Amino acid sequence: MSDPNTARTNRARPGPDAGRPRRRRRPRRWAVVVAVARAVLITVGLVTAYYLLPLDERGTAGASALLVCGLVAVLLVFGWEVRVIARSPHPRLRAVEALAATLVLFLVLFAGAYYLLDRSAPGSFSEPLTRTDALYFTLTTFSTVGYGDITAESQTGRVLTMLQMTGGLLLVGVAARVLASAVRAGLRRQRREPSARARSGADAGTPDEEAEP
Repeated sequence: MSDPNTARTNRARPGPDAGRPRRRRRPRRWAVVVAVARAVLITVGLVTAYYLLPLDERGTAGASALLVCGLVAVLLVFGWEVRVIARSPHPRLRAVEALAATLVLFLVLFAGAYYLLDRSAPGSFSEPLTRTDALYFTLTTFSTVGYGDITAESQTGRVLTMLQMTGGLLLVGVAARVLASAVRAGLRRQRREPSARARSGADAGTPDEEAEP
């Protein structure tokens, strides 16, 4: 008969890989492809909606309502994405999707607001804006390129442009840090799960070992 003390010692002996640094789990190729595809679909969907929505029928009140509701939607989407990142098996990829969704929604929102403002109050900008012009002006303002071919002329247009500048700085600075913190939280959760499963498995095997003759 085998010595029960020897059996327990063998089971408790660490394996040859004990003490080695655990490699970070890399996302599989299909996960990368899915994340990139989602980001592209989100971008295409939001830009398509921007061109198809009947924005011409709204006035100044509609532009203000669109801006307020859109900013609330950006905050809600961003908060939901932060929670999803912390629980996702691939937090880095999920953060890329969240950044794409938040950024594109932010840009499309202001492009729509510029377009509605120009339609309801002609002369708000240096030239009449089409939807493409409004999106172009939004991108140049966000990227701080500022070509100068389209400029805000009215006080309302300049206030709206300043709001976009402030929101863009917050999006690049604060939002990026929040997403990075969510990614770190997700990675910590992944490291804790194998240890928790290992401890639960060891605890489940303890009564059987003590019951051995």
